[in-house]
Amino acid sequence: MNINSISSAVKLITAMALSLLLSGCAHNTGISETPLPKADAVELELFMGRWYVLANIPTFLEKTAHNATEDYAMNEDGSIATTFSFNNGSFDGERKTYTPTGYVSQQNNSLWGMQFIWPFKAEYVIAYVSDDYKHTIIARSARDYLWIMSRQPQISESDYQQLVLRCEAMGYDISKIQKVPQHWPDNSQRHSTDRLMQYVLNNKSQLGSKEF
Repeated sequence: MNINSISSAVKLITAMALSLLLSGCAHNTGISETPLPKADAVELELFMGRWYVLANIPTFLEKTAHNATEDYAMNEDGSIATTFSFNNGSFDGERKTYTPTGYVSQQNNSLWGMQFIWPFKAEYVIAYVSDDYKHTIIARSARDYLWIMSRQPQISESDYQQLVLRCEAMGYDISKIQKVPQHWPDNSQRHSTDRLMQYVLNNKSQLGSKEF
């Protein structure tokens, strides 16, 4: 990667971070007064791995995203190594990758601070996660951005609509939600987590829970 490419990437990441932070500041001035719901007692070990972004209210970086994915891995210090990737503009478009770090609140592990650039952290809330950890909704108090994600790149339309209704109940304008195109013709390209997730779900009583 040449110096110009690195400089462009830094500028984009900085712009995204500032966009998230400024939206949060707008919330603090009273744009949204209704508390945002948060998932209860998120088991972080179950939340790790790959999620497919099925729909969103996008930041400017991801308005033309295809095959968007979010991967989480727990660091030794309790922070979350995050990898957000997508093909830009089409399924054959350039693969863009961003690697912020999530910092989990000690008061509530559904509330993270997502850091794209030091020292700024943007609000990132696990507002909903299904009991089987197959679907999740990531939201923000300002109701500006939103991500509906699943462990699989496609889900039934009825399941999708139920997730959208949850977003509406959280106070989002669902007319702003757009589906993210997902198409993975070669299964070898997919980072499947099904068997791992099933193992963890079947054995979580023996695995225990790590405290942060």
